[in-house]
Amino acid sequence: MDNPESIITMLDNAPCVIVPLVREVAPEVLKRRPRPEKWSVHEHACHLAEVQPMFTTRLELMLNDPQPRITPYQPGADDEAGALLKLNLNDALERFTRERAQLVEELRDLTAEDWQRTAEHPEYAHYSVFIMFRHLALHDMLHSYRIEELLLKRDWETG
Repeated sequence: MDNPESIITMLDNAPCVIVPLVREVAPEVLKRRPRPEKWSVHEHACHLAEVQPMFTTRLELMLNDPQPRITPYQPGADDEAGALLKLNLNDALERFTRERAQLVEELRDLTAEDWQRTAEHPEYAHYSVFIMFRHLALHDMLHSYRIEELLLKRDWETG
């Protein structure tokens, strides 16, 4: 198994990167989508806050259920179209930061055995607590990259 501390550090630092990045985006661009089917900065940022509790719930399941089974989450299929645009961005960023700090504290208390606990996930050949939180760290990076792309977008008309 890889080092859980590296994953914890990435998760702990994510709000320090993502929140200032979102704050750098001009207000008139925050909800602008590059194409109708692609998310805006607002949607990417709110999505990060919205999925945070799902990972906390999955952790509880994996630590307490002897045969945990993960239910996949499909943002496009599981959510109402445009629902993220209706959320308050400031509230979402504050919630993301607060709940991420709580999650990091929980992760710091896990034992080596806890990190190796597994669950059945229908989309993956194997799935452990370590993989789940590595996945979350990579998920943070993906959305922060998308936010930066939109922040730096030169021509909004050509998509």
